[in-house]
This record gives sequence, C-alpha cells and structure tokens, in this order.
Amino acid sequence: MKVDKINLDGKKSSIEVLDKIFSAKINKKLVNTVLYKTNANYKGRHAKTKQQNEVSGPTSKIYAQKGTGNARHASRKAPIFVGGGIAHGPKGELSYKKRKLNKSEKKQSIASLISDKIKNNNLLIFSDFSSKIKKTKEMNLILKKFQISNSIIILDKTSKDNVEKSKRLEDVKIPDDFEFHKLHSISSEAKEKLSSINPKTIGQAKRISGVSPADVNVLLVYMGRWWKR
Repeated sequence: MKVDKINLDGKKSSIEVLDKIFSAKINKKLVNTVLYKTNANYKGRHAKTKQQNEVSGPTSKIYAQKGTGNARHASRKAPIFVGGGIAHGPKGELSYKKRKLNKSEKKQSIASLISDKIKNNNLLIFSDFSSKIKKTKEMNLILKKFQISNSIIILDKTSKDNVEKSKRLEDVKIPDDFEFHKLHSISSEAKEKLSSINPKTIGQAKRISGVSPADVNVLLVYMGRWWKR
C-alpha cells in the first residue's frame, strides 16, 4: 500500500507502508476496550485505613459486660470509638484488580486507529520534519501552514535522536574548501544545494530544504575523513 508524504515545502511524494497497519480493519470495540483497560490500570489507589484487627492496643473489654447499665462493648479498637479501626475503608493497592492487556490487543488497536486516520484523511506524513525545526516559532509557523491543531506528533527513533543532537551539531564548522560535489552517497538535490549555498556549519546544512538527516550523517562521515588528511 502507498500513502502520500509531504515535505515542509508542501511537495508531495509517495511512500510504501504495511497493509496490516495502514489498511487494517477498524475495530472500535477493541479500541474502546484497550482504552478502558489502559486508563483503569493507571488509576492508583494508595489510600489505606486500618481495620479493627490491624489497630494496635489491648483486646480487653473497656468495662464489665454486665452491671454497668451501658451497652456491651469489646475493646477500644472497635470502629465506633475514636482511634479504632475503620469499617469498609480503602485497602490500598491490594484491593484493586489490574486489567490484563495483551500486546496483540494493543497493536491491533493502534493499527485500527491509524487506518481510521488514513481513511478520513486525518494523517500527515512528513519526509523531513525533524531536520528543519529548531525553534518554537518555526514549529508554530509549520502548524499554521498545514492547519494542524489538536494533534499528536510522532517521531521515529532516528528523528528523535536528530532533534536531541541538533544543538550539539549546530556549531560544528564545515571547512571553507570542502568539496560537496564529491559526496557520492547523498541525493543529487542535496549535493546541488550544498554546493550552491555552501553552509558554514552542520546546523546550517540541516536547515537547507532538500537535505535529509541521512545526507547530514554522510556529510559528517566525509568531514571526519577530510580532517584526517
């Protein structure tokens, strides 16, 4: 199955995806079940009170059973006395039953949600999302441009690592006489734009339209070889 992907300039292309994830059967009942179990398992009951048998103290009667004219009582640990046990109080985590959630249920529910988003055109796949966003202002402009609101942004591990590394790579300098046209493992578009713009740092190269994270990684490898000459 093929779905559309776009870059931050709005240019569309296609990408091959797994049918079992992007065209799965939409099972709303399963989604509701997984959501219920997930929310239920997050509810933590930490409050705990002592019952009569858990309160410390003597077990002797507070007064004689007969001859006082008062009601019969046992020890002061009874629930009716101050400091006594609590009847039917919360028992903490032990009183709460966890709902079992299978991994297959969770995976099928996620596939069902993704398929529903695809069917209703509510899913956007960006090809170069993380490599060009450095500031919150830039992110807000992108959200307004593509009319994105009330949405979740999901990054793969590579994109997440690139975001975390962006500050460290920002100030890595590229030599003035670096020959970008000799980079054989990057795309032709990236080679052309790097040669024409001639960025001074890796941070500048990452923000050039058409230069992917993979192209930046290749550039770093070649730079390491260049410095060793």
